[in-house]
Amino acid sequence: MIPEKDWKWIGTAGHFICGQWCRFHLTTLIGNMLVSTIGQYVHPRHSGGHEVAEAEWLAKNPHGEEIGPGRRYETMSFKAGKPCTGKRCGCGLPTIKSSEIEYGCYNDAKAATKGHMAICKKVAKTAKKAKKVKRGT
Repeated sequence: MIPEKDWKWIGTAGHFICGQWCRFHLTTLIGNMLVSTIGQYVHPRHSGGHEVAEAEWLAKNPHGEEIGPGRRYETMSFKAGKPCTGKRCGCGLPTIKSSEIEYGCYNDAKAATKGHMAICKKVAKTAKKAKKVKRGT
């Protein structure tokens, strides 16, 4: 079991091709596994390039639009690859090395947060500690 104190939280969406338009994202690296939750998807067509229009749309659609049939949030876990170490970014987000392993879908942020943590705890039981990456000098 990998304890929570050894989990790494990453501030970007970990999956979903339109993840940059999701206002909600939790991404956690647990050993050799990545758990990613995204939701509150707001496509740019709802704003017309204007923050006020987007805010008005979000007021009417607080959980965003569906990201798939019957869901506005989803969690997936994957085997993690090498982390981003780019000089311009360096966010630590690893590449994804597998199809999804665990999966959950939700329709509000509270359920998505609980679901993310539940999948993290499940993954932590079977994940392998990540190998130390040697940094160049």
